[in-house]
Amino acid sequence: MRSFRIGTSPCWMRGPCCRWRFLPEYVPYACVETLDAKRLARGARSWCHGRMTTYQGHEPSTIAYTATAQITGGRNGHAVSHDPDLSLDLDTPVAMGGKGEGTNPEQLFAIGWGACFQGALGLAAKELRMAATKLATSKVRTHISLGDEGESFGISARIEVYLPDVDRDLAIRLVERTQQLCPYSKATAGNVPTRVDVVDSLD
Repeated sequence: MRSFRIGTSPCWMRGPCCRWRFLPEYVPYACVETLDAKRLARGARSWCHGRMTTYQGHEPSTIAYTATAQITGGRNGHAVSHDPDLSLDLDTPVAMGGKGEGTNPEQLFAIGWGACFQGALGLAAKELRMAATKLATSKVRTHISLGDEGESFGISARIEVYLPDVDRDLAIRLVERTQQLCPYSKATAGNVPTRVDVVDSLD
């Protein structure tokens, strides 16, 4: 979530903003758009007493798996995860002035979303009573683009879906339903500009 600078001093119990009459330096952008000043001030008092904000969403009814990653050094650091073990060097892409000697968050996001989307294709195919064999040659290519947006950065996405063994009209219906079922697509809906295309080739 973007942040919007509205105050004069840092929050999180590190400065004079812990006195209620000061607003924190950075307040979630959505709050600026949706809350009046009085409610915002109440929120600031809660944050200044060390309570973090919880953002509401559509929570799963049951949790089957939780991935946990620990990162040091930001975009030019190192990431580790377990169950199963994973260790990755991170580096800023050459296009952004880095050396490009490691992976980056956009690559990982593209891989995760693409894998999830292709998995959801199977669920959508079952709903449409399609034979699973028609998806055997399917491919998904995901693009995650990063650029300036407001006072920080934002992302946009494009998903290309290749379904050579599926009639085009049916393929479009399948992909539209997949976009509704994929957890990554649901998580980004309405926030990340996303284009989804059924393509004839990935060349």
